[in-house]
Amino acid sequence: MEATAGQVIHLADYRPTDFVLERVDLTFELDPHQTLVIQRSLMHRRDGAAEDAPLVLDGDELTLKSLMIDSVELEPGQYTLGERQLVIHALPTGVSFEVTVETVLDPEANTKLMGLYRTNGTYCTQCEAEGFRRITYFMDRPDVLGVYTITIIADAKANPVMLSNGNFLGAGDYGDGRRFAAWFDPHPKPSYLFALVAGDLGVVEDTFTTMTGREVALKIYVEHGKEARAAYAMDALKRSMKWDEEAFGREYDLDIFMIVAVSDFNMGAMENKGLNVFNDKYVLADPETATDQDYANIEAIVAHEYFHNWTGNRITCRDWFQLCLKEGLTVYRDHEFSADQRSRPVKRIAEVRHLKSEQFAEDAGPLAHPVRPSVYREINNFYTTTVYEKGSEVTRMVATLLGRESFRKGMDLYFERHDGQAVTIEDFIKCFEDASGRDLGQFSRWYHQAGTPVVSVSATYDSAARNLRLSLEQMIPPTPGQQVKEPMHIPLAMGLILDNGSDAVPTAVIGGEFSDGVLHLTERSQDVVFEGISARPVVSLNRSFSAPINLNFDQPADDIVHIARHDSDLFSRWQAINHLAMQDLTGAVKSGADKAEASPTLASVIRATVVDESLEPAFRAQVLALPSEADIARELGANIDPDRIHAVRDGIIKSIAIQAGDELAALIEAMRNGSEFSPDAASAGRRSLANAALTWLSYAEDTPDRAAAAFAAADNMTELAHALMLLAHRFAGTPAAQAAVSSFEERFRDNPLVIDKWFAIQATIPGAETLDRIKGLMEGPHFAPNNPNRLRSLIGSYAMANPTGFNRADGAGYRFLAEQIIDIDKRNPQVAARILTSMRSWRSLEEIRAGHARFALLMIDQSGPLSTDVRDLIDRMQRG
Repeated sequence: MEATAGQVIHLADYRPTDFVLERVDLTFELDPHQTLVIQRSLMHRRDGAAEDAPLVLDGDELTLKSLMIDSVELEPGQYTLGERQLVIHALPTGVSFEVTVETVLDPEANTKLMGLYRTNGTYCTQCEAEGFRRITYFMDRPDVLGVYTITIIADAKANPVMLSNGNFLGAGDYGDGRRFAAWFDPHPKPSYLFALVAGDLGVVEDTFTTMTGREVALKIYVEHGKEARAAYAMDALKRSMKWDEEAFGREYDLDIFMIVAVSDFNMGAMENKGLNVFNDKYVLADPETATDQDYANIEAIVAHEYFHNWTGNRITCRDWFQLCLKEGLTVYRDHEFSADQRSRPVKRIAEVRHLKSEQFAEDAGPLAHPVRPSVYREINNFYTTTVYEKGSEVTRMVATLLGRESFRKGMDLYFERHDGQAVTIEDFIKCFEDASGRDLGQFSRWYHQAGTPVVSVSATYDSAARNLRLSLEQMIPPTPGQQVKEPMHIPLAMGLILDNGSDAVPTAVIGGEFSDGVLHLTERSQDVVFEGISARPVVSLNRSFSAPINLNFDQPADDIVHIARHDSDLFSRWQAINHLAMQDLTGAVKSGADKAEASPTLASVIRATVVDESLEPAFRAQVLALPSEADIARELGANIDPDRIHAVRDGIIKSIAIQAGDELAALIEAMRNGSEFSPDAASAGRRSLANAALTWLSYAEDTPDRAAAAFAAADNMTELAHALMLLAHRFAGTPAAQAAVSSFEERFRDNPLVIDKWFAIQATIPGAETLDRIKGLMEGPHFAPNNPNRLRSLIGSYAMANPTGFNRADGAGYRFLAEQIIDIDKRNPQVAARILTSMRSWRSLEEIRAGHARFALLMIDQSGPLSTDVRDLIDRMQRG
């Protein structure tokens, strides 16, 4: 039976292929509309496979030109060609044989940007997850590993650069104005890691000497004239290579490592072996065009893709259900890298903000799924925050459970035992069990159970007995397909803070394992007694967010303030302030009062913290970044009125800002010290605090003057874009805001990545009027409907980051999105599906808005044939 588009795939149905791949030779004769691909694959029948088992090759929108076995052309009766498969029946037995497949492609017409496509004159590939089948008929699955030799033949003038995986073998003249280039990758890899790039590109070159003394050539290819803007990416790459040697003992294994930046790319970047392909927004940076966040993203994503060389490439996934094995693990590694390069507490705060904003919302809605799902319909829809960020948190918990030394031993064993293999989560966990001697069977439920655990806690101190009793209970909410959950093993880092700010050290702990400051919650209900506590302590629980849970712990306000001022864990200090803020925010929303004001407690703690010079500026900036409107909506859970939330949040910020006006103005002056721009973490932290103070002052002064002055004075994109955002968001329609928007466009009209910032700032202006602005921008000269970055920056930003504008009470925002999804889906299903996830929490809206959202989903549902990507999400969101 032929596989069909949208077929439901089950983990339980996994079986290896009937044939074993030995090697692959690929030849590309590149042409914008008539590219010829010749694939020669040597393979043999797997031991135990049926003698009459056919060879089943995957294909998608291919034109088959020729098919041979051992150089003999097959007759039509010897194979079956379907819409998505090529099945070969006539095969040799008992020996290896060579399959030759010739296909013809139209790269210029490939708007899906999967397989081989052409963008701005450059040929490029994207093969993860199932793009290789859009190049040639193949066993396109991650457990089919082979050694690849690649020959590229192309017009010499148009394509002086011809790149592929592995090491360079050589190049030469091919006649008729064409040249060839040959590459060989000695490391077996799955087809999703294949890459090809050809075009006319500039290059930045450097070298790196590995820990064993080998010299590796480093090359970053960009469009001509943009070479200088790749310098920071090159620096980040070298630091990543050094860090991976020091932190994990991983040395690079080829003679060359290459990055290519392209402007049309569905993802952030792709870790193809030896030839990473990047969205150019994650490579190009200079002070005039890139913000501090851009620099941090470049650093993290360059590291992430490089770290995949071992966690994803050398060791890959047996099947796509194991996706978190490469992505979650590698996210953990890039988080650790960034924490070491920058500020660990601030990095952790940023990670948790993102996790709660995106993954917790995913876990609470119709798209919830386990870190390792057991079923999927469209694998592209499982490149989610659950797989990436929650997958990273699960790896982090393994490190917390085992300790640094045992975790490193487990990783070393994983690399040693499984190098060159396609493996499973069970293989990964077994390495840590063998290295540490600890049973991780219950812990493994984190991979299999969806939903965010809720841990409820109460504390009782007995002064006579000098002990503290913690009563804990865990509950995992029902999620689609999983109504009943089993208790998790939850590691809770904690401390018992005394009046002087020090942590009490118990003489004994009864009722649960407590070691190295971590309490292990393993039962559904658990009472734990800490003996030998001389005075009532303040309980600091889930320090550094040691477990991705929702914590219900009704602590007195004085205890939360004590944590905010004295906890040795800076993350917990921030979390305490955030908790106080969330209490004020949600309380004001629920009260329905006309005016929202901060409590004296919250105002006092924030004011004291932001002027505390013992704390780094970046941390203080995080304190001023109160919970977002989306955070408040998530906390409320149901009957969401985005306009009410927006008004309350503005009111509480304003009430504190008015009290702290002098302090905020002084902070701006102190942080902007006139020094030359540097992207380092300390300098970025000072700019972040100055910008946060400027934001709050805009509420207190209620005039655009200060933001307009900041816009005029800015000498870097971080300050310029922030000032523009303040003017556009806080003072939309004023002459100052209109002038800034126009000035920004005029200055950067020829720089698409900066225009993306201009789009995003305008798309997120609060209020119902923004929709008309967006429609106007779509008619303007800068919008390109086939470019994923333009779509994400304008339509994606509106749907995902503008609660009041998108969630208009009349439903116009939802209907607009439905129209755009229907249109985009015809050209690029992946991008359409990503933007559609903005509707995942529609059921939490108040009744009128929820009705409009339901209608918009129905519009998409009934619009006609949809891609599997969009159909899968629509069905799950309506069903959930």
